[in-house]
Amino acid sequence: MTSTIGARAAKTMTVAGAALTLVSPFLAWTWTSAYPGDLTLYGYPGGSQVVTLVAGLLAAVVAAAALDVPGARSLTPAGAVRALRAAALAALTATWITVGAIAVTLGGVVHVEPGGWLAAGAVLLLAVGAHALPDDTVGTPPPGRRLPRAAEVALITVVFLAAMFVLTYGITTESAEEFLAFLPAAGYGVRALWAAGLTARLSAVNARNRVAVAVASLAAALVFPFTQTGDQYTAIADNILVFAAVALGLNIVVGLVGLLDLGYVAFLGTGAYAAALVSGSTFSTFDIEPWPFWASALLGMTVSLVAGLVIGAPTLRLHGDYLAIVTLGFGEIFRITVNNLDGTSGPDLTNGPNGINSVPNLRLFGFDFGEPHTVLGVAFGRFANYYLLLLAVIGLIVFVYARAGDSRIGRAWIALREDEKAATAMGIEGFRFKLLAFGLGASLAGLAGTVMAHLQTNAVPDNYKFADTAPPNSAFLLAAVVLGGMGTISGPLVGAALLYLIPAKFEFFSRYQMMLFGLALILMMRFRPEGLVPDRRHRLEFHDDHAVGAEARRTAAEATV
Repeated sequence: MTSTIGARAAKTMTVAGAALTLVSPFLAWTWTSAYPGDLTLYGYPGGSQVVTLVAGLLAAVVAAAALDVPGARSLTPAGAVRALRAAALAALTATWITVGAIAVTLGGVVHVEPGGWLAAGAVLLLAVGAHALPDDTVGTPPPGRRLPRAAEVALITVVFLAAMFVLTYGITTESAEEFLAFLPAAGYGVRALWAAGLTARLSAVNARNRVAVAVASLAAALVFPFTQTGDQYTAIADNILVFAAVALGLNIVVGLVGLLDLGYVAFLGTGAYAAALVSGSTFSTFDIEPWPFWASALLGMTVSLVAGLVIGAPTLRLHGDYLAIVTLGFGEIFRITVNNLDGTSGPDLTNGPNGINSVPNLRLFGFDFGEPHTVLGVAFGRFANYYLLLLAVIGLIVFVYARAGDSRIGRAWIALREDEKAATAMGIEGFRFKLLAFGLGASLAGLAGTVMAHLQTNAVPDNYKFADTAPPNSAFLLAAVVLGGMGTISGPLVGAALLYLIPAKFEFFSRYQMMLFGLALILMMRFRPEGLVPDRRHRLEFHDDHAVGAEARRTAAEATV
């Protein structure tokens, strides 16, 4: 009797909490527009209220499945209650952070309007009710019904557009308070989709439609500059893409081969300096006509490739910590060398600590990336132009990574990563394949560096440190790969976006960024060592007990049938 009453009370609390959560964003949460996002309006959600509304909608949909509403159960093939709990936590964190920030920013809880108190109580009621419901997680969800190809392509397009909308919202948040409310809500929202089994279903759909996935991801990325009226947030997106491009190149070395490289940012600097020297800049020590972009890009890739082979050839016979120390030393040697090539401590090549400034904008087939242009009636500024170029660079790097990873060479890399001695015994020449990965990763970083020099209009030594408070640097690059998910394409992209956005949005944490960065690494290694977007092999490696249990349940189900 007690359990029945408890279940009924939990359902009532869940329904009431979800309903009130959906109502609360349409009420005023504070009386003054001084708080970012203007939460003073009735009937129109603004600022962080939008995050609460979206999280509330997700919780309401999943709650319908948890409460056995006809037709809703198919939306949660792996179970609804855990997904509901995650969605409730998404609404709870976003709302309580916002209400708390109102009180702190404006100087007291008196500045919270009744709508804010209603929202805080509603999400708490929703979370308590969701956690009181009995767990309904199934061991192995049944395979989903295969949709017509056109329907699957449409589904992929909608999902990628929604993901780009979420990312765009995070990039364009105007204050640290808004971003602080958005970030945990987005994380819990993704966890809700995963707990419901929808991400697994989507992965299966993506695997059957790889070409559609590539086209949809490109189309979704192209939407971003059309949503911007200025260069403020497009500049942030450009830097994220540069960071992501270099992280993808590093993922070849770290994710596919398993080599620990702590000086990878030097290859980015090599490409940047090579492009800056032949750019026609008045600060360049080469008195030559500016090279076309394709030539400077090839030069940057070639110089970085040579640097990768030169440092890799004598050192790749080392393993583990020894290789990491050597690559760390190479990264510092590069920075110190370009810092000393000033005509006093060494040859006059890089202008020393002053670097090469006033690097002109790129021109490609008569298109000047520094001039504004109009595309489909939308004015594209300088950073929007470079955004399109960086998308092409990312597309090229993803293509190279995917083709290399699926090839015979990629399989050899993975074999070396898993067990080098066994791979060598099977006839794989470890040194040659590792040197190939090192050179390929270095050349891709050099390509990103050529664009970065023109985007930032300079190449200076301070941009290429091992560790700093903002990316790109070797520590953040390695963290982007590890936190995002080694050996995957989307993992470094996600890791790069997070590790660039968080320092950029939380500038008031500048004194504590490295401490928080280290704390985040510790927590990730403790609770999710496989990364945010792990591949199947790493998931099984770090969670073999869950894998064995799932396999046992699958075997028992097959035996029962």
